Amino acid sequence: MSPQSLMQLALAQARLALAHDEVPIGAVVYHVPTDRIIGQAHNRRILDRDPTAHAEILAIRQAASELGDWRLEETILAVTLEPCPMCAGAIINARVPTLIYGCADPKAGAVQTLYQLCSDPRLNHRVEITAGILAEECAALLTNFFAAKRAMGKK
Repeated sequence: MSPQSLMQLALAQARLALAHDEVPIGAVVYHVPTDRIIGQAHNRRILDRDPTAHAEILAIRQAASELGDWRLEETILAVTLEPCPMCAGAIINARVPTLIYGCADPKAGAVQTLYQLCSDPRLNHRVEITAGILAEECAALLTNFFAAKRAMGKK
């Protein structure tokens, strides 16, 4: 499955987040050997009242459950926004070999923008990274969401 196709699926998840007034971030985990999506999620921090309910974390949990293994070898994680430190740590710990993401996160990006956790040679696992897949579309979802929040006087 192409990076663009995977990002389209992640964007569909991000749009689901909008329906719940969640920050529109989506993620999918693709299992290469079986050619199927084994995890997909969107942010659910408000819905679940859980600060760790980021799209990546939820998709990784789902994928690990589907495979019956905490190691997500032979997978590709696609996420609409550059992962934060928590999510980058989960990606490393799950041994995800390939990450693609849409837009950079200048405030919390821990893959290439503020930190480079997924490629840090001091850690026991490094991730192949492809950034900028459908970046404009991913960024527009977030920009529009936060503009609407500011217009309503919300944070």
